[in-house]
Amino acid sequence: MPLSFRQALISAAAVLVCSLPAAADWKPVEKEETYAIGGRSGIDLYRSIGERGPKLGPGRAIAHTNFKLTWSRKYETRGSACVLASARPKLLITYTLPKPSGKLPPTVAKEWDVFIAGVRKHERVHGDFIKDMVREIEQATVGLSVDDDPGCTKIKAVMTERLSAISLAQRRRSSDFDRVELGEGGNVHQLVLALVNGSGAQTPPSP
Repeated sequence: MPLSFRQALISAAAVLVCSLPAAADWKPVEKEETYAIGGRSGIDLYRSIGERGPKLGPGRAIAHTNFKLTWSRKYETRGSACVLASARPKLLITYTLPKPSGKLPPTVAKEWDVFIAGVRKHERVHGDFIKDMVREIEQATVGLSVDDDPGCTKIKAVMTERLSAISLAQRRRSSDFDRVELGEGGNVHQLVLALVNGSGAQTPPSP
């Protein structure tokens, strides 16, 4: 596959705000952004994706999922211990997808609709992984207590270690998912072939 889906990796290290208590429930903000591509056939649309897609590492992606995560946390000193009494995440997930800049012929438009629906579904799974990560951070940190830490400094070092492990696990999960989806016969691979072959080509072009 000349193109790949890779989630833009942003550190899960939090902004620590010690004055606001956590709420019982929270909801992420999810939005879509698009980048313009040209072409009136499946093969030309795919070539345009290769030229204009989000640049990630050495190459370009068809689409990607990005996120920004910050926290409002309340620490309490209980005796000589510091306790994370509550935490509320603020999570923004952004999905970046391709969008044709012009009107497509009816047959190609139908092929594109199938393709982009599959791409969107793929990226939303990455979004679900991110939401799972945030919930896991909550479970692993809220209520955490560190003894002999009246200044609440040791607890932040302990939390950083936990956050790093959870973030790494989320990245591996996303990478494994992409490997299956993009591999031979995978869902995304089939979407690309259907888009390109629908325009008369036999194999995906190189970007």
